Amino acid sequence: MLSQDLRPQLSLNFHLWQPCNYQCGFCFAGFQDVRKSILPAGHLSKEQAESVVRQLAEFGFGKITFAGGEPTLCPWLADLITLAKEAGMVTMLVTNGSRLNQEILRKYKSSLDWVVLSIDSIIPETNLKGGRFQNKRMLPDGEYYLKLVEIIHDFGFKFKINTVVHRHNKDEILAEFIEQANPLRWKIFKVLSIDNQNQETYYDFEITGDEFSRYLEGNTTLQTKNLMVPEDNDAMSSSYMMIDPAGRFFDNSAGRHTYSQSICDVDILKALSQISFDNEKYRNRGAVYEW
Repeated sequence: MLSQDLRPQLSLNFHLWQPCNYQCGFCFAGFQDVRKSILPAGHLSKEQAESVVRQLAEFGFGKITFAGGEPTLCPWLADLITLAKEAGMVTMLVTNGSRLNQEILRKYKSSLDWVVLSIDSIIPETNLKGGRFQNKRMLPDGEYYLKLVEIIHDFGFKFKINTVVHRHNKDEILAEFIEQANPLRWKIFKVLSIDNQNQETYYDFEITGDEFSRYLEGNTTLQTKNLMVPEDNDAMSSSYMMIDPAGRFFDNSAGRHTYSQSICDVDILKALSQISFDNEKYRNRGAVYEW
C-alpha cells in the first residue's frame, strides 16, 4: 500500500486515448489489445475520464501526465487538464506535436504546466522509417520541430523532449538540436519490447545495450549532459505508475502489459494491489524532481 506521505511524490501517466494519427512501429503503448478486447472506441466517455482524474487527485498523486495514443485527438482534453489542475495536481501533456498550434496551446495555458514533445529524429527519412509522421509529403524535420518549440516557449510552458532510440536513429546526433530547443529535461528511452503491444514490429527496431550507450555518449555535450535522463529497459520495468485507456492500472514487469480492474469499477487501492510497482526503481530513474 502506498503511504499518504509518498503519494504527492508520485507521477502518474494516464493513457486516456488509444487512437493515434502516427504509425510508430516501435510504439510500446498502442493498446490495440485494449481496443480489441474491452474498449472498441479506444477511450472512456468524457464522464468516465473525468471520474478517473478526480479519483487520482483525491488519492493524492502529485502529477498527472496525459498521454496516448495521441491525447490531443481527445475533444475534451482541455477539460481534463483543467480538472486535474484545479484538483491540485501538476499537469503534463505528452504529444507527437502534430496538432499543436497557438490556438490549441492557448486553451491549455491556464491549466497545463508541462508540454512534452516526442522527437526521435530531425531527419525526415528516419521519421519515415520509424512511422513518426502523419503525411509522407510533410515529414517532420528540425525546422518543423523548432517552430513548435518556439510556440511552446512563447506561452511559458515548461518543456521536455522524449526520444526513443532505435535501429534507425541510433547513430544520429541530436545534441545540437536539443541545445537549440532548450528543454528542461531530455528523456532518452531504449526501444522496449512489450509482447502484447509491439511484438510484431519490435525486431525491426531492436538495438543492443552497447548501441544505446554509444547514442548517449555521442549526444553528450556540456549543455545536454545535465538535461539527459536515460532509461534502459530495466529502468522502465515496474517503475511507472500508469493507467490505460480503460481506466486500469497496468505494469510491464512481465514483458507485457498486465492490467488491474478499472478504477471506474473498484477503488484505487484494490486496483493498485493487482499490479507491480517498484518505488525504489521509480526514484532511481529520476522520476522525482522539481515539477
